[in-house]
Amino acid sequence: MGKNAVEISKLDVTELLSQLNAALAEEWLAYYQYWIGARIMEGPQRTAIEPELLTHANEELGHAEKLATRIIQLEGTPVLDPKEWFKLAACTYEAPNDPYVEVILKQNLKSERCAIQRYQSLADLTIGKDYATYQMAVGILDEELEHEEDLESWLKDFAQLKRDMDLLLKKGK
Repeated sequence: MGKNAVEISKLDVTELLSQLNAALAEEWLAYYQYWIGARIMEGPQRTAIEPELLTHANEELGHAEKLATRIIQLEGTPVLDPKEWFKLAACTYEAPNDPYVEVILKQNLKSERCAIQRYQSLADLTIGKDYATYQMAVGILDEELEHEEDLESWLKDFAQLKRDMDLLLKKGK
């Protein structure tokens, strides 16, 4: 399967493998960022948001699996050393030093927006040239867009909660 995948690809496979490994590194970092953030976060709505963040984490892990599989199909080697993740990734990992739920949501939103750019770039690179990678990139992109929407929705809820609290405090004076 690997040789045929390389033969039918109409682009620079070495460059594509580099991009796929960068995306793989980013997915591992995103997985951990979601997972550890969900585990340690504190604050309002934590119990409702935690399971959703764990679902996002598992979806990021699924993306990593798809990327590793595609890299192997293209006769490449998935990044082997976790130390390389930080070197390869354009999307950064932000340690959840502040466990407040809103801060964690903002960190995850930043990562999702970077991932959206990554998969849009991969889709643009492969459209009409490598259909298997293109379909994978578009599928992952769709999930990343859903994650962004979830995070934005929760952050809007927090903003509304703050406005409501401000109104209540002003009325109480």
